Order: sequence, then C-alpha cells, then structure tokens
Amino acid sequence: MQVNLKWEVLKRWETLLAAVLFIVVVFNITQSPVFLRADNLTNLFSLHIEKIIIVLAMALIIINGEIDLSVASVMGLSACLIANLYEQGISIEIAMLCALGAGILCGIVSGFFVAYVGLPSLAVTLAGLIGYRGLAKMLIEDRSIGNFPEWFNRLGQQPLVGSLPLSLIIFFVLFIVVAVALHYAAFGRYVFVIGNNRESARYSGVRVRQVKMTLFIISGLVASLAGILIAARLGAVRASTAEGFELDIITIVLLGGVSVFGGKGTLVGVALSILVVLCLRNGMNLLSITGNTQSTVIGILLILSVLIPNLAQDFQSIWKRRRLNLRE
Repeated sequence: MQVNLKWEVLKRWETLLAAVLFIVVVFNITQSPVFLRADNLTNLFSLHIEKIIIVLAMALIIINGEIDLSVASVMGLSACLIANLYEQGISIEIAMLCALGAGILCGIVSGFFVAYVGLPSLAVTLAGLIGYRGLAKMLIEDRSIGNFPEWFNRLGQQPLVGSLPLSLIIFFVLFIVVAVALHYAAFGRYVFVIGNNRESARYSGVRVRQVKMTLFIISGLVASLAGILIAARLGAVRASTAEGFELDIITIVLLGGVSVFGGKGTLVGVALSILVVLCLRNGMNLLSITGNTQSTVIGILLILSVLIPNLAQDFQSIWKRRRLNLRE
C-alpha cells in the first residue's frame, strides 16, 4: 500500500514540475552569482507580474474547456485607452475606470458569442486578438504616450508594503481567491464539470452559459487590470504594449498540468509552472540570451506541456492492457 502511494505521488505532474524547478534553480545559481540576490529575485516577478496575473484567469478558462487568445490585446487596449484619455485631459482615475469597463465589455462580447451563439472560443478570441490590437493602434497610432501622474507611476514602480509592489500583492490576493473558488466552492465544481463534459453538465442542471459568460468577463476584467498595472510600471504606453504575451500565458497554464481539452488542472501546478517559466526567463536574461531564443524555448515548453501528458496517458493505457493480457 505504501509503495503504491509513493508511486501515485511520483506520477503527479506537480511532482515533476517541482523537480524541474529545482534543476532550473540549481542551474541558474551555478551559472550566475547574482541569481539569489534580493533585487534579482524581485525582478524575477516584477518584470512579468502582469502575465502571471492573467494566468490565473486563463487557468479557469482552459479548465472550462475554452481558450482566450485576446487577453494580451485586451491588456494592451486598456493601457492605450488610459494613455489616450489622460492625454485628452481626463483624470487618470476616470481613465482607469474606463479601462476596466473596456475589459469587462471585451469579456461580455467574447462570452456572448461563445456561450450564447455557440461559436468556438478559439475563433472568437482570435478575432478579438486582432480587433482589440487594431483599436489600440487607432487610439495612439505609432506614438508613445506617458507623463502620467507621479502617484500612478509609483503604483507600478515602487514597493507598497515592505518590498512588495502593488501588482505582486494583487497577484497573491487573486491567487487565494481563485484557489478557493476553483477547489473549494460550487462555482469551481461547475467549471470542472463543464470542462469534462458540457452536455452532461447541462443535463445535470448546471447553468453552462452563465458560467462561461462569467469566466470570460473575469478574463476581460483581469486583463484590463493587468493593462493598468503595466502602464503604471512602464510609465509610457505604445500600441504594441503586451504584444505576444499570450504565448507565455498559455504556456504557463498548460505546463502547470491544465488539460488543453478542459476538465483537469490545479492551482498548485500552475503556481509551480509560473516559477519554472519565470526562473527560465530570468536565467536566460542573466546569460544574455536573446529574446528570440527565449521565445523558442517557451514555444518548445508549450509543445512539451501538451505532448508529455498525452504520451504518459497512452503509455499507462498500454501498460494496463499488457497487465490484463498477462493475467489472462
């Protein structure tokens, strides 16, 4: 019994991720003496904090059997909207509220076409990716807009509590909220049930459309919040802000053990995946590895995160059949 228990632990995806994280950390320590410095560990999170905030919403979406490719474009649109409105003389507080409202509206649009019209989320959010980025370019064109109020820039650039910036505090709070909602609340059970089998969930009385609409609204809201935070951190906004972020976001979620087909995943796995990707990025930066090479590595991780679980499942099925044949 004890041997079987240990084998079950070893088979868990989270155990593998923990081992990978340990290897990456040890490698970074041996390759760079500054890896463990406090300022570097702070940068490890602060330079990617907006991405990992959106990862939490994306995890819910993918567990539910859907995907949202538009999150980075919503993030960029929200940042550009703040810059555009502030440039026109509107207060930064009102601009922030408008940005949040725009994110919610984007989520409503995606949720409506996916949940109520029945279109594939891949197609709907791909259209959003292109359309929202186009709107961002219409707002500020090829310019860079900054000169935000000092207090606004401090939100993204200076510690708020101890050595923790506001964005990292927001991440920790959202992580706890999402973990409780996903693993300990009825809403989380609905997310998993729909991701496993949408029709069965509907026949069981689950309000499938409302759940999906809620998830896309959450995704849009969180993406717009991340847009506000990146505008504050960078101090200036361009139409290309957050361009390409969706690759890292989806990679982190899938690498965390969330099934691309829905119905499976844990926030523990996602948290470990966040640490693996951030440590990889940070280590490559310390070694002066170019951004294109980093993107290639992340792309390989994305492929492996989908391929390895499927191969493991196929191997397990073959092994079970062989054991049955041997018994017969």
